[in-house]
Amino acid sequence: MYIDEIKLKRIHVDKRGIRVFGVAESFSRINTRSNWSGIVMRRDLVVDGLSFGSSTIEGDDATDNIVYMWKKLKRTDISCIFLDGVIVSMYNIIDGRELSDATGLPVIAITFRDSMGLEGSIRHHFSSGIMNKLSRYNILGDREPVLLKTGKKIFIRYWGSSYETVIALLNSFTLQGSIPEPIRLAKLIARESGKYFAKLPR
Repeated sequence: MYIDEIKLKRIHVDKRGIRVFGVAESFSRINTRSNWSGIVMRRDLVVDGLSFGSSTIEGDDATDNIVYMWKKLKRTDISCIFLDGVIVSMYNIIDGRELSDATGLPVIAITFRDSMGLEGSIRHHFSSGIMNKLSRYNILGDREPVLLKTGKKIFIRYWGSSYETVIALLNSFTLQGSIPEPIRLAKLIARESGKYFAKLPR
């Protein structure tokens, strides 16, 4: 994975006050946009930041959306970004390296099931712009399996950090099961806010 030695110095995993930005989305196939939430969580699991965003279903704006969500926080104390996957919103693909470069932060993307890849599905799903989608997908690289301290197996891609630091961060923010707390809470907020706004009159 993409590693930048300068960024490695920013992470002090053992510090109680270390903060990560956990980001997740929720969407319905009947809508044209997905709902995003991001939370800032300390290592002691205190939440002290929240940001919302939106991206286009089947679009190419997920990376820019997360950068926008991060910029809105105006925080200099975030050490890493946790992503609930990089292939979102019916194949709106997050560029982890671009996100890391734009924010100056390491990025960890997590998935929970193994797969044979999505190249065939991308070719089937899109009638235009296939080569762009395939290029964005292929630069992601392979996922790596990880066994958490909880005994659960997940799969990760990461940019801007070392494997050892990534594992330490994941274990620090995972209380039980396979979902790190920043992602778990971000998913809940994105899902419930999406339900709320869907019921509002337009």
